[in-house]
Amino acid sequence: MGVTAVGAVLAVGLATTTVVNVVASEGESHRLESYGQKVSVDDGEMNVLVTGGGQENVVLLPGFGTSSPVLDFGPLVKNLAADHRVIVVEPFGYGLSDGTDKERTTENIVQEVHGALEALDVDRYTLMGHSIAGLYGIEYATRYPEEVTAFVGIDTSVPGQPGMDTQFPIGLMSTAKNLGLLRIMNAASAASDLADYTDHAREQMQMLTNKNSLSPTYLNEMGHIKTNFERALGTGFPKDLPLLLFVVAENKNTPEWLELHHRQAASVTNGTVVPLPGEHYLHHTHAGEIADWFREWETAAGT
Repeated sequence: MGVTAVGAVLAVGLATTTVVNVVASEGESHRLESYGQKVSVDDGEMNVLVTGGGQENVVLLPGFGTSSPVLDFGPLVKNLAADHRVIVVEPFGYGLSDGTDKERTTENIVQEVHGALEALDVDRYTLMGHSIAGLYGIEYATRYPEEVTAFVGIDTSVPGQPGMDTQFPIGLMSTAKNLGLLRIMNAASAASDLADYTDHAREQMQMLTNKNSLSPTYLNEMGHIKTNFERALGTGFPKDLPLLLFVVAENKNTPEWLELHHRQAASVTNGTVVPLPGEHYLHHTHAGEIADWFREWETAAGT
């Protein structure tokens, strides 16, 4: 097949995926189900879920790019809500929250999350987060020390971790989404660790992945990852803030991963590291263990 013919086939194929993506996106927009509630933050609406009837508040923050924090944290929320009041915040660009044109710096993201909690009159809580929430959590706990009583990390990011100086091909990624290629990639790489989730929840999460992945807000945050990590170098949690870190026991890509978290825990007066087998989304497979460990630690720490 000649170059011209190959080019023609590719053009037809990309035109097809583009049309299929537009049609599928429109159909999925009508099948997405609402959950939680909306609160006004700055000039947009942020989606949050408040559940459980306990006296102590736990605020959950997602890792970067999580399609639906509320659904993603589902099993963990259900477990914690038995004896805690649990608040899941979906930052701008996540879940059912609006997008935003505001730059995705750590400072802006932290201020917006705090604005959502202010709107709910939540002013004292344990901050629990996954992945990059560890980076944002340092800024958050430093800025609002009178509100955050403890930080619990689920395989959280650490200032100075390797590989965070990557420059992402933002323009190319945006083009891939517009051409419908992202939808194909998402279907091929659907998470395989969701045994504790219903088929319905998995379907909703997949549709929200198609909607939110590589959106302008998502790409803006991705573009700030390098500078956000650079600005976090040398920072840490307040020394008197109790710290509980659930960490993947064996990270083959980053052999020093566990040691980085042991160092972070050692930097505070009350720091604990709990290694767990598995992959990065530990709350997908260890929700019950995380909740049980947290309860025991919370009681011992007196938070």
